[in-house]
Amino acid sequence: MSNLSSTLDAPVSTPQKFVVKIVGAVAFAHLLNDLIQSALPSIYPLLKTKFSLDFTQIGWISLVYQLTASMLQPWIGLYTDKHPKPYLLPLGMAVTLIGVGLLSLSPTYPVLLVAASLIGIGSSTFHPEASRIARLASGGRFGTAQSSFQVGGNSGSAIGPLLVAAVVMPRGQGAIGWFMVIALVAILLLLRTTHWRVHHAPAKVVAAGQHSYVTLSRSQVIRALSVIGVLMFAKFIYIAAFTNYFTFYLMQRFELTARQSQLYLFVFLAAVATGTFVGGPGGDKIGRKAVIWISFMGVAPFALMLPHANLLWTAVLSIAVGLVMSSAFSALVVYAQEALPGRVGMVAGVMFGLMFGIGGFALRPGRAPLISG
Repeated sequence: MSNLSSTLDAPVSTPQKFVVKIVGAVAFAHLLNDLIQSALPSIYPLLKTKFSLDFTQIGWISLVYQLTASMLQPWIGLYTDKHPKPYLLPLGMAVTLIGVGLLSLSPTYPVLLVAASLIGIGSSTFHPEASRIARLASGGRFGTAQSSFQVGGNSGSAIGPLLVAAVVMPRGQGAIGWFMVIALVAILLLLRTTHWRVHHAPAKVVAAGQHSYVTLSRSQVIRALSVIGVLMFAKFIYIAAFTNYFTFYLMQRFELTARQSQLYLFVFLAAVATGTFVGGPGGDKIGRKAVIWISFMGVAPFALMLPHANLLWTAVLSIAVGLVMSSAFSALVVYAQEALPGRVGMVAGVMFGLMFGIGGFALRPGRAPLISG
């Protein structure tokens, strides 16, 4: 494994420049997309009360969303690797827009499931294509571009619950419609980035973004992707548990209100964003393999102490878990992209989607949250 990691850690040279405006734009679009995605689990307490749902029904909403938001991504990425569809990116966000509107008006539980599935489909089209644009604009600085792109998403995931607490919780289900404005802004932004990809991305930039100069044997590729898959699976199980159930845990154990619990969730998700940002440059300095070891071994003590902590230490430990657990993400994604050159969309679909969805099965209806004592 050390030889393999050394090979994949080798720098890839390219004459192209890092296109700051495009990477920044697609990172901000990722922020807007994941802000909307994180709003869905954040309104579970509201939906539970309004529709008299039990935790099994909440689990089904989560499962429907995770299946559509994740299982479709690798297939969309694989298809667009072979048959580019640049304008699928803003079209997918339009589907999210429809889903958000339906969610704000849903009169029954089955309609909630349909709305969740539409929001999930929008996410499935976003991640593979947006990740592709970030890589095309990287100028060979793939780790920096990936870290910037992912921090945008993590930041959106952190802001979403905060907006739900400020806008939706005091006003009720109809206020979810305000998130349609965010989707509209994202559509306009994605139209501009797609226009750059179609009309302004030079052929050399496209080649640099799509291909790696590292060649691995078939056995090395299988071994690398297997290890990456297991690590991603573990990461997403734990973070999905926090995202979906942390508010309920705080409300039940410490008798917090729904709005108060959203603030704690925001703090945790902000720590996840910070850890992702720090992990990218950290991997450049000490090596991606070292960052991965620190991330997955270092989180264990904090996770074990969390169920036994008081409210203050629950906040402190949740920050530590978010920082440490998320630090390895960029390194894992870049490893996978380098192992499978020319399959940027498929790799993005697997990393952002499939592993998240498989991890979500740990939270299937009736399953106890992983953070409970």
